[in-house]
Amino acid sequence: MKIAVNKCYGGFSPSMKAYREYLKLKKKKSFLYHQTKYEHSDGKEEYSRIDNIDKEIDIGCFFCYTKDLGKKVNKLPNKSMIFLDNDEIRVDKDFIKVVEKLGDEVNTSVSKIKIVEIPDDVEWVIDEYDGIETIHEEHRSW
Repeated sequence: MKIAVNKCYGGFSPSMKAYREYLKLKKKKSFLYHQTKYEHSDGKEEYSRIDNIDKEIDIGCFFCYTKDLGKKVNKLPNKSMIFLDNDEIRVDKDFIKVVEKLGDEVNTSVSKIKIVEIPDDVEWVIDEYDGIETIHEEHRSW
């Protein structure tokens, strides 16, 4: 079994390119947004669509949707927001393909996602310390 884990301080945080490639394999469109105005300094919140990810330099925080919310929005809805950070995504065959295809391009400045292979019949858990993840065989703890 192949499992995607983060191997650096920070956390499991796939890049914008990884989100786009993954959703393309799922036959869905992706629309990425990042915050461009803040209530505390600009008097309002504003989020802008990222139309060219190749020109974007590692934005630490972005939001992915399967629906186009427009070029600029003041509030991001929770509905249709995509998160690639759960246990199901880590073993998803399409996500594994994306990690293998993109290599280092799957990462951000706070992630280094790698594929770890374990025997198919092992029940596993991910242990995390400051973002660095390891896979352990599941056992009982009290």
